[in-house]
Amino acid sequence: MKIKMKNYLEHKGYIGTIEFSADDKVFYGKLEAINDLVTFEGENVIELENNFIDAVEDYLVTCSEFGKEPNKT
Repeated sequence: MKIKMKNYLEHKGYIGTIEFSADDKVFYGKLEAINDLVTFEGENVIELENNFIDAVEDYLVTCSEFGKEPNKT
């Protein structure tokens, strides 16, 4: 059985990078291939994944509130 590993997160078609800061001991990332800056972080992988999903959802809500078409990866 071959396990496929990936170094990014994906939710609703949005891609999030995964980085690690050894100094701060935190995982962090941002949404890729959009013109807006949307970032997220977490102290562990589960928290990072949850905060990534929250960031995507918040981005979509914010765009809707401002009547702006969200960028799409």
